Amino acid sequence: MSAKKTILITSGCIMFLLLLFIGSVLLARMIFSDDQKVIKEGQGVGLVEVKGMIVDSKEPIRQLRYFLKKDSVKAVVLRIDSPGGVVGPSQEIYEEVGKLAARKKVIVSMGSLAASGGYYIAAPATLIYANPGTITASIGVLIKFSNLEGLFGKIGISSATIKTGSFKDAGAPDRPLSAEDRAMFQALIDSTHEQFVKAVADGRKLPVEDVRKIADGRVLSGEQAKSVKLVDRLGNLQDAIEEAGRLAGISGEPEIIHPPKKKVNYLELLTGEAEEKFNGIINKAAGRGLQVTYE
Repeated sequence: MSAKKTILITSGCIMFLLLLFIGSVLLARMIFSDDQKVIKEGQGVGLVEVKGMIVDSKEPIRQLRYFLKKDSVKAVVLRIDSPGGVVGPSQEIYEEVGKLAARKKVIVSMGSLAASGGYYIAAPATLIYANPGTITASIGVLIKFSNLEGLFGKIGISSATIKTGSFKDAGAPDRPLSAEDRAMFQALIDSTHEQFVKAVADGRKLPVEDVRKIADGRVLSGEQAKSVKLVDRLGNLQDAIEEAGRLAGISGEPEIIHPPKKKVNYLELLTGEAEEKFNGIINKAAGRGLQVTYE
């Protein structure tokens, strides 16, 4: 093959790869577009949605703080469809909802499910709406452990642990919990549970003892939750939006204002997800990744 022909083929391959790269970038921008709808500057009601397990607080906090700073938004509806989640992020969102409610009206609208951590983040709101059949409450804390010692023995896996204290490997899957381990973990979740009870009592302005009576992990329907003052009114999302408009002094049907979409860094998205999956595999294999959850 002549040198000229080789150069032409090489140039063609480079051009093809360049066009393929540009096409991929354009396709990614179409899929993950962060273009924002034009938001009118008139008065309106902000809408923040929390869906699924609560494992990270960054995005809900970003949206809540956006509306806190936006003068044209006089009230915010927090729509919750969540079974609960990790303690730390739930507490962080709770704090931000409280800060927003101290400045503006915050109306919670519960969807099909707003239980445990999902209820936790609702507690400091101005008003809470639920459907009659919404599953809510479930005020409680848990930690789960798996003992795989028998399985490891059957498949010929053994382990050795070198540790600096008797509790350092507590909850590891290659040994059973000792009585001391159980006492330590029980004290941990008792402390966290008391934080939950107090947060609900403070947010709902209820006596701590009244909350403690129903803080045994039981789930309630929206109708039942209203009877024990965990919910203020029965109604759907539109009812919550209209009430937020009235409390904000907006005449007529309020305009719904969505927070701007988060800008996506595609490289961070790819590398971050890969790192998270890798760390998750390593932590599971090593028996790490302890999480105390509101579920």
